[in-house]
Amino acid sequence: MAGAPGPAPPTEGGGEARPAWDNKLQYLLSCVGFAVGLGNLWRFPYLCQMYGGGAFLIPYVIALAFEGIPLFHIELAIGQRLRRGSIRVWTTILPYLGGVGLGCFTVSLLASLYYNMVLTWVLWYLLNSFQHPLPWSACPPDLNRTGLVQECQGSSPVSYFWYRRTLNVSADISDSGPVQWRLLLCLAASWAVVYLCVIRGIETTGKAIYFTALFPYLVLTVFLIRGLTLPGAIGGLTYLFTPDMRVLQNPRVWLDAATQIFFSLSLAFGGHIAFASYNQPRNNCRRDAVSVALVNSMTSLYASIAVFSVLGFKAASDHGQCLDRNILRLINAFDLPEQSISRDDYAAALARLNVSQPARVAGLPPEACRLEDFLDKSASGPGLAFIVFAEAVLHMPAAPAWAVLFFGMLYSLGLSSMFGNMESMTTPILDLGVMARRVPKEALTGLVCLLCFLTSSCFTLRSGSYWLEIFDQYATALNLILLAFFEVVGVVYVYGMKQLCDDIAWMTGRRPGFYWRATWKVVSPLLLLTIFVAYIALLASSPPGYKAWNPQYEQFPSQQGKPYPSWVLAACALLSFLPTLWVPVVALGQLLTRCREKTRNPPQDGGLKPRGSRAC
Repeated sequence: MAGAPGPAPPTEGGGEARPAWDNKLQYLLSCVGFAVGLGNLWRFPYLCQMYGGGAFLIPYVIALAFEGIPLFHIELAIGQRLRRGSIRVWTTILPYLGGVGLGCFTVSLLASLYYNMVLTWVLWYLLNSFQHPLPWSACPPDLNRTGLVQECQGSSPVSYFWYRRTLNVSADISDSGPVQWRLLLCLAASWAVVYLCVIRGIETTGKAIYFTALFPYLVLTVFLIRGLTLPGAIGGLTYLFTPDMRVLQNPRVWLDAATQIFFSLSLAFGGHIAFASYNQPRNNCRRDAVSVALVNSMTSLYASIAVFSVLGFKAASDHGQCLDRNILRLINAFDLPEQSISRDDYAAALARLNVSQPARVAGLPPEACRLEDFLDKSASGPGLAFIVFAEAVLHMPAAPAWAVLFFGMLYSLGLSSMFGNMESMTTPILDLGVMARRVPKEALTGLVCLLCFLTSSCFTLRSGSYWLEIFDQYATALNLILLAFFEVVGVVYVYGMKQLCDDIAWMTGRRPGFYWRATWKVVSPLLLLTIFVAYIALLASSPPGYKAWNPQYEQFPSQQGKPYPSWVLAACALLSFLPTLWVPVVALGQLLTRCREKTRNPPQDGGLKPRGSRAC
């Protein structure tokens, strides 16, 4: 029966009581903060705009229902029921599956290294926002102070500030260059902030999460209200959500929708398992999984509306400036009176002149000023935050105030996600008793943060942004998909569907219905395998390479496409499967250990043979 008592929850080694959340709101905000991150703000709007606006929501919702929510429910259920971190959960289910937990631990470590580097860039921009005018609003003078820096004139003030003043990026990944000390100091400050927030685990993150999880919603609302009052905002939103059903015939749309759901919910990192392990045993984890997943998706939509209302204003402003340049050309070329051509009359005036004097018009020639072209100039990832949106802020009144709000919101979003990544690492270490009990939690957390800071300092080199892109593309994607597959197979087929349903019935009072059982047993594993194969095919279809910022490039300011050197390709291959390699390594180690024990302690003659003895 659903209300029948289940087996007693496991107790902590050493008899110590496991920490617990102060209240349910802390836990929900921590899950929302871990799930809702930078990707909701700078990747989902880009995908939605690129793949037919509203049409992209169709594969997105399907992936959410059959992949995201079921996997999320499994992680919360096993974490809450077994009350262990991501490593001991799997060793409790079956020692041979310990590699799944180690893989999640390794992915969280690698992700934390580069994710906090992104927060370092955000912090640098935030600190530079407290000045007027903003430092990316104009090109700086050259060394002789007789003109402007040529690299800035050849690109734009926003791009120059990002690539040269912030990253000081090299033109080739092989040219590492020296450490950028300004970035190193900001990186140290970022890790110090993380340490202060996670110093005592959920005791301190539970307090900080009230601000870090709620502040972004406040800022998004402010941007939305302001953005909707700006000229061009409605055009941006119309362009974003106008559906184009033809794109659904493109398999890449379905792959991107599935991967967006997967990474947006932060599945297979181990953070949700760690958070759930601090819950009360009878908490309704099913309701939590559905609620957090829906909040995460609604946040993506909400952020898209806020972002594209501002980007629509930027596109309208750039379109107007383009028209003004063309009008000035026409007035100067044909000796027309000033202000004789308005923006609204430009198209008609150009058509008249093109009929009467086509040769002179062709000799100008006027720029192509189409609003759709400016709306197409969106980007995802750092390009959206540090170039496109940073430029959009310049067009707004009181630009420094809006820059402070925007980059403060980004930092808050990323910081709450870092709480989950850090919990993914510290909780397993505490559960395994790697360090002596007398070592305080503050010292353990400090040691982890220090090691992560020293390791991630490589991203402050001149080639650091290229390596961060490699980590983002190769260190997490394939590993998370494979680890999630092992998670669902390990729970459903090793732990057992019946045991899982019994546990959920004991915790929530209701047994999982057909939808949950079907998705766990068949649909989700097949979807994950399909995504994995499609992702491998996608990587194989395009040669690995990167876009270099090279002022000497003939087509500068366009970035120069370059292939990775062979030694970088080896690093990419290692990162692609390093965390997942823990799964076979640990399973083989357990098998050899069992065989060695049976060899040392053979069964007595005539006694019963142990189960599984044929494996040796």
